Amino acid sequence: MTETATVPLTGKALLAKVKELSNLPRRERAKQCGYYTTTKGGQVRVNLTDFYDALLSARGIPLSPEAPKDGRGREPTYRVSVHQNGQIVIGATYTKAMGLKAGDEFEIKLGYKHIHLIQVGEGDKKLSQLDEDSDEDTDEDDDE
Repeated sequence: MTETATVPLTGKALLAKVKELSNLPRRERAKQCGYYTTTKGGQVRVNLTDFYDALLSARGIPLSPEAPKDGRGREPTYRVSVHQNGQIVIGATYTKAMGLKAGDEFEIKLGYKHIHLIQVGEGDKKLSQLDEDSDEDTDEDDDE
């Protein structure tokens, strides 16, 4: 058999070629579609992983996440568990995604089997600070 060009097929061209070569073994199909390398010794190595990734991509099934991963930490799962000390840790991935900073405050509202975290805005912080200041002034007046 003759070898195809070393530039691998992608997209609709790949799907059409795979359909055309459906009677061949998978390694030969991958090789005919350009998913192989030749070593210095002349040995041909078929790249099945790249071939299958390209097939999935051509069929509209992306394998890589939208954001590039830096290789550190865990993937966010949107699930947490209560620690032994009773705390629930949300994690830096989520706070970063929400644009939260150290010192941001939240109001906690309990519901049936759920918790609402409502971020206290800058305007709310100033209002609550004014309320606290006015409470202190009235306390001083009561002492006199």
